[in-house]
Amino acid sequence: MSELDSRIQIIPLGGLGEIGKNMTAIRYEDNIIVIDAGLMFPEEELLGIDVVIPDITFLVENKEKVKAIFLTHGHEDHVGALPYVLKEINVPVYGSRLTLGIVEAKLDEHGLDKSLLNVVRPRDIIRIGPFEVEQMRVSHSIPDAMGIAIHTPLGIILHTGDIKLDQTPVDGEVVDFRKLAELGEKGVLVMLGDSTNADKPGFTMSEKVVGNTFDDLFGRCEGRIIVTTFASNVHRIQQVVTTAQKYNRKVAVVGRSMVNNVRISSELGYMNIPEGLLIEQEEISQYPADQVVVVTTGSQGEPMSALTRMATADHRWVGIEPGDTVIISATPIPGNEKLVAKTVDLLYRQGAEVIYEKSMGVHVSGHASQEELKILLNLIRPRYFIPVHGEYKHLMKHAKLAESWEYHAHGFLWLTMAKLLK
Repeated sequence: MSELDSRIQIIPLGGLGEIGKNMTAIRYEDNIIVIDAGLMFPEEELLGIDVVIPDITFLVENKEKVKAIFLTHGHEDHVGALPYVLKEINVPVYGSRLTLGIVEAKLDEHGLDKSLLNVVRPRDIIRIGPFEVEQMRVSHSIPDAMGIAIHTPLGIILHTGDIKLDQTPVDGEVVDFRKLAELGEKGVLVMLGDSTNADKPGFTMSEKVVGNTFDDLFGRCEGRIIVTTFASNVHRIQQVVTTAQKYNRKVAVVGRSMVNNVRISSELGYMNIPEGLLIEQEEISQYPADQVVVVTTGSQGEPMSALTRMATADHRWVGIEPGDTVIISATPIPGNEKLVAKTVDLLYRQGAEVIYEKSMGVHVSGHASQEELKILLNLIRPRYFIPVHGEYKHLMKHAKLAESWEYHAHGFLWLTMAKLLK
């Protein structure tokens, strides 16, 4: 066995230098485990391309060494590529109940075996070869998000997953600070930290702030309300439902992915939807405008999404009318700014009032800002630190933040990882 084989190798297959297709392989000797298998949506110049997935050539060439895939949460940029990966590599998949509920629907679409899926809970430890893989609860914009601590013969690798330090999450499940502190006391060899908001000062606002904004807007709107957000943002959808009930409005869910995620979340107990509140999209016209809320896909201006078809008067059941209020409860993913701006313009042309500015409080991020990132670094104090998840500028900002906060790692592994992008 060579000296290289007895080292830990951390191999990013996506999610560094880009927003999306998050995927990382961890290798020790003849054992490889994979964290996440995400996709990203194509930019405008990729005509005819529906989704972009990581290059998994390394995994295919070493498929006999790949032992398992661990999923941190159910967003597309972390699980969307899984069906394509499982077609090439037949290994067990571990994730939380909601994450695997979302994954099951994807595997059904691709006709893949679901027996490989294994539910894990916070504090569970899965032993695979030389690895002990420990799950811990973190806060994000979707329930059941996990960070992962990988105990190896050479030390602990901590992957934060997508994380924010929300003290008042919608579901009441806060970050497992005790476990993070315990890992910090044991000593973490290397920490892979979410960098998506590393360029944002201060703290990320709590998800409950959006609920308060919805309450204010719903109380003032006299016409129909149309809310668009990410289909997997279960907490946001729950707040729409709760506020709609308060103001005696029925809720129609529009868009295939939105319908699927609401159904899955409700069946698994992650959403509370009162009986009789939901209506079908074809029933919308049967209710007065001031008694309806539509929750739809299309927050990124996707050409074939439900909201875009509404904006172009091409949706079968929902047309935009003067007096409608459209709330875009999301920020554009980098590269989608033009699509979103075009959709907003089309909605105004149809006579709607559009609320989309971040300053209006209709969206908060699911990622930690600078002050939270400092807290995590001080809590964990890893020997090495690797910023992950984000464009190159986010990775560099996170690394510089660690330096400026008098955090001194025993090496600059982040620089080595960043060079892989060139």
